[in-house]
Amino acid sequence: MAKAKTVAQDDHQIIRIFDTTLRDGEQAPGNSMNIEEKLRIAKQLQKLNVDVIEAGFPIASDGDFEAVRLVAQTIKGPQIAGLCRSSEKDIDRAWDALKYAGERGRIHTFIATSDIHMKYKLQMEPDKVLAAAVKAVKRAALYTPNVEFSCEDAVRTRLPFLAEVVEAVIAAGATTVNIPDTVGYTVPFEYFNIIKYLKDTVPNIDKAVISVHCHNDLGLSVANSIAAIQAGAGQVECTINGIGERAGNCSLEEFVMILRTRRDILPFTTNIVTDHLTPASRLLTTITGIPVQPNKAVVGANAFAHEAGIHQHGMLMEKSTYEIMTPESVGLSASSIVLGKHSGHHALKKRLLELGYDLNDEQFSRAFIRFKELADLKKEVFDEDLDAIVTDEAREEDLYKLDQITVTCGSFAVATATVQMEINGVAVRMAEMGDGPVDSTFKAIKKLTKSKATLSQYNVGSITGGTDAQGEVTVRVSEGNHTVVGKGASTDIIVASAKAYIHALNRLNNKQKRMVEAV
Repeated sequence: MAKAKTVAQDDHQIIRIFDTTLRDGEQAPGNSMNIEEKLRIAKQLQKLNVDVIEAGFPIASDGDFEAVRLVAQTIKGPQIAGLCRSSEKDIDRAWDALKYAGERGRIHTFIATSDIHMKYKLQMEPDKVLAAAVKAVKRAALYTPNVEFSCEDAVRTRLPFLAEVVEAVIAAGATTVNIPDTVGYTVPFEYFNIIKYLKDTVPNIDKAVISVHCHNDLGLSVANSIAAIQAGAGQVECTINGIGERAGNCSLEEFVMILRTRRDILPFTTNIVTDHLTPASRLLTTITGIPVQPNKAVVGANAFAHEAGIHQHGMLMEKSTYEIMTPESVGLSASSIVLGKHSGHHALKKRLLELGYDLNDEQFSRAFIRFKELADLKKEVFDEDLDAIVTDEAREEDLYKLDQITVTCGSFAVATATVQMEINGVAVRMAEMGDGPVDSTFKAIKKLTKSKATLSQYNVGSITGGTDAQGEVTVRVSEGNHTVVGKGASTDIIVASAKAYIHALNRLNNKQKRMVEAV
């Protein structure tokens, strides 16, 4: 068997990382973020040193516009992109938000080019689509030379027409051309051939960077992205944890670590600071309330866990026997400081910063009080415990707050919960019976808040091991067109449930309030 060729480090091409967590990632059900949360993610992306942050879809809503504007004003280093359709109104609105980033602002405009999209969605003939694409790029280029154009559903587009569109938009001023697998339909060898076809056929292709944006409907988004750069693409669009529409997008951490781990045969690298990958993953989970599956590559809980005896023996002898990358390389380096009840402000602040949390003074003070309370109950406070604390304390101003809860239940007693809350600063109390301790607790909270929301999902998990572990509860509630996720953690699972439910109701209230203000 032929031996794989080793690639010299000097031969490595830098692939641009275009992160769309705040745009495509947020479009997935349950991933909606408010402006403050988007900015927290953007700051973490700045630490990761991504090349481009797609901050949102400015014309979609006033909230999205403000989020893009705030990211453009605040973030330094990465380019800031805003998505817009191929219409003057969209493009003008996008630049109104992006202009604060100056030369780092990127207008990202698109139109569908596949026959199925042109016929059924756009109801436009190909020549009209081509004209709209060129007109949009020229409009965007009046504002900035940093223009990206996307051929939506490119992999199902007839190749001659795709090449015609790519050539035309580059001539019109596009400096990046995206060839997205919008519906996650392609496979690696086919995608390689599509990119190669464009490289070989489009005469001015060297005037623009080819970008790829792969969805994961068939579980091939990362593999397809690798195939694309092997064919000549220079930018990959991806998200933290692979979140996004339907089955998600190319996972940033997986793509980046493939290039880092297999640099011996893949002549590519990125500018990503990989030891911020795990903090980024945890921060996103904290904000969205959507956990990463344990077997997720790179950042899953089991990614560096070894249970089989043979594996454990090999690890003790030499870690490289069963680990192809080190935990430290993705930000999982073990802290030399054990956090417990004797730890002080400096130790906690240092660890929170290492985990990617940059809290203001008020948030840190509340988090420190919670940390001390938890440390009195546990022998050691783990990183996962700190994630849960920050989830509780780094939130929007809450209308509802939990004060106290008492539950009586058993095999010979009807479960009864007495809940005391603060609503707009006023203490209120309610006792309710239910089918169990959680049901009675939720009934009491629902009556106190006069909520009409419907509970659609309730999940319980253990944050860490041991009998003193915190329980973590995630709930999903809906009212009208709004659906939100709430999280709560406590060593008492009923308290954790109450916190999660109240957190969800607060998020629902804040979302409804923002909608009213927008109108």
